[in-house]
Amino acid sequence: MTRIAVVGAHGKVGQLVLRLAVERADEAIGIIRNPEHIEELEQLGAEAQIVDIESATAEELAQAFVGADAVVFSAGAGGGSGPERKRTVDYGGSVLTAEAARLAGVRRVVQVSAIGVDEPLDDDAAEDWVAYVEAKREADEQLRAADLDWTIIRPGGLLDEPATGRIELAERVERGSVPRADVAAVVLAAVLDDRTIGKQLELVSGERSIDEAIDAAVAG
Repeated sequence: MTRIAVVGAHGKVGQLVLRLAVERADEAIGIIRNPEHIEELEQLGAEAQIVDIESATAEELAQAFVGADAVVFSAGAGGGSGPERKRTVDYGGSVLTAEAARLAGVRRVVQVSAIGVDEPLDDDAAEDWVAYVEAKREADEQLRAADLDWTIIRPGGLLDEPATGRIELAERVERGSVPRADVAAVVLAAVLDDRTIGKQLELVSGERSIDEAIDAAVAG
């Protein structure tokens, strides 16, 4: 049994990670900021912890991680949230999570990022998009520099469709889309597979099973 804490647990990917973890008979902790969402997480079989990553200290968040074997960061400010919240959630929340994990003695951290955020931005890119890309890029940079056992998963366009279980996973893949359910399955598989430690992997739908895709990604 693995005890997994998910930051951004009320998000679509976060909830799916919790559901899959519970189905595997793991212990799942959902970190959320809104007490109104406690019941939803408990219905999934997860334990809810209320921590607002935009205002909490690393020490406060670390308390929610005590006893965990791994932390998943899947929080995001979401569409229409504006540049400031991209910075406080997508970047600041990630940095806070890494520091809190360190304080709690949790070395394993898996972060959900986004495909292509290292690529140059168009001169006419919208302000919100620039803020999002920069936040994800810099969050990944900070996690790669942290003294933690990290994995970064960078999915393509996210779809609200059933899982296919067929993906492409590598340091670089052609841009595409992928169901959120498959992203969650890959995140959980990465948590449980130490061969993915120190890997930053892009993810889209493809032809390989998740196990086959991970085998190929860690061998490359």
